[in-house]
Order: sequence, then structure tokens, then C-alpha cells
Amino acid sequence: MLPPSSNKGCVVKVDLVIFDCDGVIADSEILSAEVLIEQLAAEGLALSAEDVRRDFLGRSFPTVAETIRRRHDRALPPGFEADYRSRLLSRFETELRPTPGFARMIEALDRPVCVATSSSRMRVNKTLEILGLTAFFNADVFTASQVERGKPAPDLFLFAARRMGVPPPACLVVEDSAPGLQAAAAAGMPHLHYTGGSHLSGAGPGDGPTESFDNWADFAHLLMRLEEGQARP
Repeated sequence: MLPPSSNKGCVVKVDLVIFDCDGVIADSEILSAEVLIEQLAAEGLALSAEDVRRDFLGRSFPTVAETIRRRHDRALPPGFEADYRSRLLSRFETELRPTPGFARMIEALDRPVCVATSSSRMRVNKTLEILGLTAFFNADVFTASQVERGKPAPDLFLFAARRMGVPPPACLVVEDSAPGLQAAAAAGMPHLHYTGGSHLSGAGPGDGPTESFDNWADFAHLLMRLEEGQARP
């Protein structure tokens, strides 16, 4: 169900939809949190799922590692990141699912699309392959490793827009994380907050400054409202 609109009158022409991957395309954030929490526990660091959601959601792994070093005065050991990625991809092979309704939505979507994610190239490519979604994006996948600053800086979204040949105001970003939404705003792009991933279970559509939704069946209608100036950009 869509929340009431506000700030009507801002008409947007959407020529490109930029999707974040984890938590938007793939219902992967809970798996990521579980693997990270288990691996940190083996190093003597106790973090909760709420800690991970609050501090790491939407962040690149180097940012996660630096946050852990700063807050716990502890550098992660050599090989930690490689082990984490290997364990996570193993979980993905058997447990990863798309967010509910995403595949049906993108099959019907009549706009160019791309992915812009804080995940590694290997992880996002494997994610799309497992989910059977590679053909929808092909080479139009952009990662934080391609820019100087990751989210919440606007660099990644601006880079994706340049590569796709679309001006920022005509790009619609769909994100699940605060850093991602901040990055989209800084890039001057209209953006929507997707809250339908299992890591945000129970959150439902929010009432913040960004229009939010939790059901992909609502996306086409929300896109139409955005272009007619009836939704929050």
C-alpha cells in the first residue's frame, strides 16, 4: 500500500531506474548480517543484527572494516574479508531469493535500468546469476570500487548516470538504506525508499521526507505518480 503523497507538483521524467542490489533486488541483507555477526563473534566482537542494520547497511566492506576498527580499536585480521565473502556466497547458493515480486515487476518495466551497489563486482554478478536476473542488466552494473567515494557520497550514482548517458534529474534511484538515499539526494536524483526486504520486516512504508513502499506491485503506479508530480521526489 502506498503512503499519502506530499510535496506535489514536482514533475519528473524518468529515463533510467537505478536499483541498489542488496535489500532491493536481492533479499540478502539478513544473510549478510548473519555471516558477518558469526565471523566477528569468532574474533571476540559481539554485534547484534540491529548494530549491523544501523551502522553497516548500504556501506562498502572497507567502510565497515574502518568503522569496526574505530569503534572497537580492533583491525580485522588479514583474510577476514575474503573469508566473509566466501562464506556469504556459499549461503547465497542455497538461500538467496529476490525480494518478493521484483522479477515480475522488472519484466513489465518499460524503462532502461541499471544497478549501482556498494557490493563487490563478484558478489553482485553472482547475486544476479543466482536470481536469474543477469539478462535484465547485462553490463549495466556499477560498484563502489569504480568511484573514489562510496555512499552516502553521490559519486556512484553520478558515475552510473554518466555511463548510461542520462542526466541525473532523469534518474530514479530505488534504495533501502539511509546512506543510499542520502547519496541519491546529493546526486540530485529523485529517489524512493524500498522497505520490503526481510531485514526491514515490519517497517512498512515510512512517513519521512522520501516516498517509501514495501510492495513491488505498487512500483509502476508510484512511478506514474512521480512523473505526474503527485509523489515525493
